[in-house]
Amino acid sequence: MNLVGAVALVTGSAKRVGRVIALHLASLGCHIVVHYRSSKAEAEGVREEIRGLGREATLIQADLARREEAERAAREALDWKGNLAVLVNSAATYGKAPLGEVSEADWDFSLEANLLGPFWLSQVIGPRMMESGSGKIVNIADISWLSPWTGRLPYCVSKGALVSLTMGLAKAYAPQVQVNAIGPGPVLFPPEYSEETRKAIVENTLVKREGTPMDVALAVEFFCRSDFVTGVFLPVEGGQLLKGS
Repeated sequence: MNLVGAVALVTGSAKRVGRVIALHLASLGCHIVVHYRSSKAEAEGVREEIRGLGREATLIQADLARREEAERAAREALDWKGNLAVLVNSAATYGKAPLGEVSEADWDFSLEANLLGPFWLSQVIGPRMMESGSGKIVNIADISWLSPWTGRLPYCVSKGALVSLTMGLAKAYAPQVQVNAIGPGPVLFPPEYSEETRKAIVENTLVKREGTPMDVALAVEFFCRSDFVTGVFLPVEGGQLLKGS
């Protein structure tokens, strides 16, 4: 896909990995729909950075865990320029609870935001991409579903389900639309991690460094450019899975 002039919706793009993905796609020529839930000031800052790169940008606020808001966001994104070439589902929640204390609300919190939100968006946007003849959907999952953390089980399960959703959508929207997932590993450690814990995790990679949001953004770029790769889960984790085997 030629990204110059393409329109991309990046969810959760006010901060962290989503922000870097949005800015990287803008640097490649995309016009960006910047989605945020509550970080309006940060989203406005990202919009100005994108405009500084010579690309257009607009803001959409929505709680993607709510179906009606996700569907509204999808329609607004499509209406902005008449279509979308790229959807990056980056927005996520990262709930934590000891296994014995996990509640129904904890499950809802993770599944609604990390699985259903991407589905509601894709359900509206995917068919429009098919009608236009092409499109890319990239889901930001996680490697944790392969070896779940017991203290974040709903989160890990939701990301595993997102990978399964990716494969299903790849089949449903073929041949016009390619749908893939990325599994970041040690990228942007949780703030509660001690320096000792961080060093131990880095040591358990083959490349011996912490990943960066740009590592994830480059993987997104690959999936956006390729017209022959679909239904793939790509770990972006510095060889952590292989090192631990």
